[in-house]
Amino acid sequence: MGHDGARQMALVSRSGATIVGVALGISLRPVIEADLDVMARFATEPDAAGEFEWGGFADFNVTRRRWAEDGLLADDSSFLAVILDDADFIGFVGFRDVSGRPTRGAPKRRISVPCYEIGIVLLPEYRGKGFGTEAQRQLVGYLFATTPAYRIQASTAAGNLGEQRALEKVGFQREGVTRGAAYHNGEWVDGVHYGLLRDDGRPQG
Repeated sequence: MGHDGARQMALVSRSGATIVGVALGISLRPVIEADLDVMARFATEPDAAGEFEWGGFADFNVTRRRWAEDGLLADDSSFLAVILDDADFIGFVGFRDVSGRPTRGAPKRRISVPCYEIGIVLLPEYRGKGFGTEAQRQLVGYLFATTPAYRIQASTAAGNLGEQRALEKVGFQREGVTRGAAYHNGEWVDGVHYGLLRDDGRPQG
């Protein structure tokens, strides 16, 4: 996303306007101030972050200060709230432009086409219900519609079968495994990598 696009998105970040359509009661919108207290749980509560996302306690005040500056919408990384039934904040999706940057686990390989990397985290009571799949489907549609991205990629722990199924339902193809890619619960675990091209066929939601 260019600087102009980031600034335009930041202008609506305080309004809470939905930027992606609703399906299964799920919609995406910029993070508003009321979301921040719930978001803080992912940085302070291991059970909220979950087995595959918890990386230790973090100072959430850093995120609050960044929200005040740019609404969590910027060139290096951006976040959108996942909303259920146009009311409840249940998690967030993230995306970043990795065009021309080394891919994770393969420092000598560079993506030469416009490429974004995405991720998601939901509160535990909303997992396993299809909400994460729908949120990522909407995020993919949003990125292909508003950026020149030709490729979107995602990575997850080899043991995170739920996220792997969600990505595959959206249309991502499994591309490989990096051994010892991440540190979880006292051990190094493998990472599984997925990619989706603009030209790929995608299942309908």
